[in-house]
Amino acid sequence: MRLMNAFLSIFLVLISGCESFQPQPLLPAQAVSAFESRTLDNADLKEFLEKNLHHEISPWPPKSWDFMMLTLVAFYYHPDLDVARAKRGLAEAGVITAGGRPNPSIGFLPQHHSMTAGGLSPWTLSLSLDIPFETAGRRGYRIAQARHLSDAARLNIATEAWKVRNRLKRELFDFYSSVQTKQILSERVTVQEEIVRVLEKRLALGEASRPDVTLLRIALDRDRLSLREAQKQNEEARVRLASALGVKVDALNGINISFESLELISPNLPPQDVRRQALLNRLDILAALAEYEAAQSVLQLEIAKQYPDIHIGPGYSWDQGDNIWSIGFSISLPVFNRNEGPIAEAEARRKEAAAQFSALQARIIGEIDRALVVYNEDLQKLNLVDSLLLTHKMQLQSIQKIFNSGEADRLTLLNAQLELYSAELSRADEFARAQQSLRLLEYAVQRPLNPLESFPVISEENPRTKEEFNK
Repeated sequence: MRLMNAFLSIFLVLISGCESFQPQPLLPAQAVSAFESRTLDNADLKEFLEKNLHHEISPWPPKSWDFMMLTLVAFYYHPDLDVARAKRGLAEAGVITAGGRPNPSIGFLPQHHSMTAGGLSPWTLSLSLDIPFETAGRRGYRIAQARHLSDAARLNIATEAWKVRNRLKRELFDFYSSVQTKQILSERVTVQEEIVRVLEKRLALGEASRPDVTLLRIALDRDRLSLREAQKQNEEARVRLASALGVKVDALNGINISFESLELISPNLPPQDVRRQALLNRLDILAALAEYEAAQSVLQLEIAKQYPDIHIGPGYSWDQGDNIWSIGFSISLPVFNRNEGPIAEAEARRKEAAAQFSALQARIIGEIDRALVVYNEDLQKLNLVDSLLLTHKMQLQSIQKIFNSGEADRLTLLNAQLELYSAELSRADEFARAQQSLRLLEYAVQRPLNPLESFPVISEENPRTKEEFNK
């Protein structure tokens, strides 16, 4: 009986340190409320921006938000980074799991004898202990594999951050482009309206034909329709920009966005330097290397499993008044297999990881070469459009001088202005193509190519100090 009480006491002590389950239900209503409460003027966001920008922001909120600040807002709020950080946490937990040692086991076996003599107790009580010892460094290989996977998960956070930044830049430039287009079209409509008024006056005086006036009215209506479409695209771009930041669109009300960095084009990008930077610094390449090292650790682990673990089993029995002590030793015999199958699978996975790494490098080189070709072509087209725009400006200046001297009428001046706005629209379209090509090249290199931009350090922990879910 004393032996049974001791066994129960040991069991209760061991289970007293176990973790208990704490439910954390997901409540959609709270999640929606937390999302809708996100703003660009809260104190936690200010602290996060100041920490990453290394200077105080005053006044708060700032009078103008540049691309760097908006990038940090996206890094603070965007849910895709929350997912990547959660996966990193899972990988970190895997390191703890890999470092765990096998627990010993204890056994208790009471036996009752139906026939006893001499007044001896009919009970035999046995207590056994099994202590396993891993061999061939298996624990070290498991830990190495888990750490490599954790490194890959850490790099994937930065890779996801590049995706968030790339998406933000695309939507921000779409918003900027829609603002520019709307402004040019608005000015163009104003000129068109003035031209129609001038011709209607001439029509009333019999100096213009009705078909000419009708054609200009059709052109004016067409420009008004284009302006309404540009206004619609501007609102849509604004919604997409808010989504790229991880906030609702109302959070952008009243803020002023600086487009300074988006108005700069980088003309000199040597292909060799760009390609080298990508192959040395791309985060997915570094993550693929970490995954390959993890595959190597798996192979080492499977090879180590050829060697059996050792089990030592001391025991004690109380047999009708007699104390019996024992010591046991056991290993599994590698008779029927020597772990050939898992070793072959691990070797195949290592080859697969190497092939995936090579394929990734080839795909990256192809992406960069294609992006360079497209960007250089768009840059040349932009230079031609700039030259044409300069010609229209010079022509307008010349006509303006002639108009001021009284040698040209107002209609000639207005038509010259209309041609200039057409050239500005063409230039805005080509500039948008060039900037989007530069964005794709920058994403392929995973390095800022604009001297006014940089890539901030990514926090591996969720930067939001307050939980938005399960409050």
